Amino acid sequence: MNKFKTLSFAVIYLAFYYQIIGQEILTKDLAVKIALENNFEIKVAINTTRIAENNAALTNSDYLPSLSGSAGSTFASSNSKNTFQDNTIVSVSGVETVSYNAGLTLNYSLFNGFGRKYNYQKLQENYNLTALQARKVMENTLFNIFFAYYEIARLTQDQLNQNKSLAISKERLTKAIFSFEYGQNTKLDVLNAEVDFNNDSINYLNISQSLKTEKNNLNLLLGRSINTSFEVDTTLTFYNELAFEVLSDKAHSNNVDVLEQTSNLRNAETTIKISASNIIPSVGLNTRYNWQNNDFGPVGFLAAQQSNGLNIGAALSWNIWDGGKSNTLRQNTKIALENETLSMDQTLLNLDRNLNNAWTSYQTALFIMKAQNKNLETNQRNFERTKEQYTLGQITSIFFRQAQLNLLNAQVNYNNARYSAKKSELGLLQLSGDLLQTTF
Repeated sequence: MNKFKTLSFAVIYLAFYYQIIGQEILTKDLAVKIALENNFEIKVAINTTRIAENNAALTNSDYLPSLSGSAGSTFASSNSKNTFQDNTIVSVSGVETVSYNAGLTLNYSLFNGFGRKYNYQKLQENYNLTALQARKVMENTLFNIFFAYYEIARLTQDQLNQNKSLAISKERLTKAIFSFEYGQNTKLDVLNAEVDFNNDSINYLNISQSLKTEKNNLNLLLGRSINTSFEVDTTLTFYNELAFEVLSDKAHSNNVDVLEQTSNLRNAETTIKISASNIIPSVGLNTRYNWQNNDFGPVGFLAAQQSNGLNIGAALSWNIWDGGKSNTLRQNTKIALENETLSMDQTLLNLDRNLNNAWTSYQTALFIMKAQNKNLETNQRNFERTKEQYTLGQITSIFFRQAQLNLLNAQVNYNNARYSAKKSELGLLQLSGDLLQTTF
């Protein structure tokens, strides 16, 4: 009996441990809030969106003029020997000359074949595309978080059911021991009860270990310490108003893959316009203001000179022929647009397939959940009657154990069916684009 006492103590201690360490109730809303603040992939996606937003600003376009300034100074010291027409020779040493200059240049493209207009549109579209990619990261991250959350809830419920079954086995073993000591039972009954208790203890420990592992995984997704202890809410609510036609309409208009591909299509169309603008003449305006001051020293014709002035000019450029490169570029952009159109058709087809499969899985999961609930109710009533008969000594422990296992299996199957249906519902909401706006 020492082994039984040791194992019983270990199981009770671990059950107490797993209950005590989890003080925080991690709600679904809180999990989402923590993930949006701490998840590493979401942080990177947000930073990438900020970069795209900066790139899409007006200051990164060609609509604004460019202004540059320059300034310089030159100092020279020279020796010279000067011979005049009358053969007079004048030698000068250490003649210093100083020159200063400064200037401002303003350049502005008045017209470049609408190229800057379409380039600016493409920058805006790239920002929109990056925001959609960030949304996809958030959706996938939240889907994984909810998936892990519901898996923890399922294991928590399994642990509770297993703990109840373990208590039944412990009560049965205690009763078998007393009955054997008073000569009302055989040693075989005690051994059978002890084996069943050991198996239930092992199953409880395995579930507890799996539960701990899943909590570590969720902590990682939340971007916080792996050792953070918490409990989850095991209550489930389902959306009774889900309809396939409504989900399909939302998916075709709000699914992130469809929106992303639509953005790619717009980008491809804009790229064609950009390539076409290369053959249109461009007109530019340039303005320069110069200031210059020279000190020529004692031997110069002029002692000093200062000048300043404003220059304004315009330039016309036209890429008349570049060896066919522009034409090749335009042809390739049209082919790229055709590829994006094909990708859109494939995206919509994949969406229809995934949505139909998800809807079928969801409906099947709901039916299985209802069927497993009826099985659970039947096994619960059967176990209660079997327990009464076992207490009265009308059936053997083998029949009682079988009824106990049937009840436990029914509890596990119903629990699995509930969370399987919820995960299927989760997949439908992601496909329809409603995941980020849904309240769980």
